[in-house]
Amino acid sequence: MKTALIIGSTGLIGAQLLQNLLDNTDYEKVIAFNRADTGIEHPKLSEKIIDFDKPETYENSIKGDDFFCTIGTTIKQAGSKESFKKVDFEYPKQFATLASKNGVKQFLLISSMGANSKSDSFYLKTKGEIEDFLKATPFKGIAIFRPSLLLGDRKEFRFGEKIGGFLMKTFSFLFIGKLKNYKPIQSTTVAKALELIAQKEISGFKIYNSAEIEAIANP
Repeated sequence: MKTALIIGSTGLIGAQLLQNLLDNTDYEKVIAFNRADTGIEHPKLSEKIIDFDKPETYENSIKGDDFFCTIGTTIKQAGSKESFKKVDFEYPKQFATLASKNGVKQFLLISSMGANSKSDSFYLKTKGEIEDFLKATPFKGIAIFRPSLLLGDRKEFRFGEKIGGFLMKTFSFLFIGKLKNYKPIQSTTVAKALELIAQKEISGFKIYNSAEIEAIANP
């Protein structure tokens, strides 16, 4: 029986993933690190209410088998590039460092299609930088998920994403061949793929693009 750890469990993908992990009999315990109490009650759930900027206060709680990092924001939502980078780079780096130190075997990260540390886009550059950092960590297995435009009911409204999702979903029949990675994907599909890949206990560093994520969750 395994222990799962997760940050980002209140987000679009993370909320679904948390429920999946609680329902998965391979896990006897699920530890969720959050800023505030979610109100979720489950015999397997151990919720740690923490200050993300004080890692010394929760370092000893980061112990288990599989670490799921689904935390993420946008520059607009964060308010500045500096705040965005703290959420999408500093926090994942911080948790990965502590998880590796404490013997966690796998680290699974939600990144983004087009992530590249050499990108001119600050968003994609930051996503690429955390991928590069993880590649150098000594986890037994590191899985990077790069979904395309996410479909699902977010707590916060993102107008551009809603319009883009509508248009891309309407013309989804055009996304064939090399364009399959650009087809919008349901957040529930990504959450399911995360759960399934964790059970395979991969070795080394592996990137899963959107079409692969879809195929894993819906074979």
